[in-house]
Amino acid sequence: MIVSTQKNIDQILTALDGGSRVFIVGCAKCATVCKSGGEEEVFGMQEELTVAGKEVTGTIVIDEACHILRTGRDLRSRREQVDLADFLLVLSCGAGIQSVAEACDKKVVAGTDSRFLGNIRRFGQFEQRCSLCGDCRLNETGGVCPVTVCAKGLLNGPCGGMQDGSCEVETDNRCAWVTIYERLERQQRSGQLDIATPARDYIHEAHPGSLKLEK
Repeated sequence: MIVSTQKNIDQILTALDGGSRVFIVGCAKCATVCKSGGEEEVFGMQEELTVAGKEVTGTIVIDEACHILRTGRDLRSRREQVDLADFLLVLSCGAGIQSVAEACDKKVVAGTDSRFLGNIRRFGQFEQRCSLCGDCRLNETGGVCPVTVCAKGLLNGPCGGMQDGSCEVETDNRCAWVTIYERLERQQRSGQLDIATPARDYIHEAHPGSLKLEK
């Protein structure tokens, strides 16, 4: 899931300067789980904007705000409320914000910051495990991504600063390569570490990315 956090209200009000009427868009997926843009947060934002003297013309929580066609359809279902607004304030990840901007000619204001692709440890606790680099090495590293989990992104073992299994950069974190070694050893595959891993192919990170599935 894409982990996002809400911008502070002062940043949002600054972006909304020059208009008084706001339509708020939330997302029922990732933004709901990390509590940056679900129904509860949309309602809370409506209250804050009202206190700040803004008029909220309407709200909607889209099932998947990153779905461009669905977002356009759902906004059309609230056309009157959207047309009344000076701004659309979007509480979703950056992909959702851009879907709204594509579907509407109104000025779109981002109410969140997208942080990272995260795994959920437990409710309210998220960890970055993947950098979307497009060049996965998980088969060779026991399912642990060294590009992301290692603070230095090392591909061939730990740095010299590792101490007692702890990361030199983030001392509260376990060294990714210690975790990789222990996992491969349990799987009786520690010999995998004798094979040098080639440098990353950065062509896979060319932007913007796209993928079209064959029908």
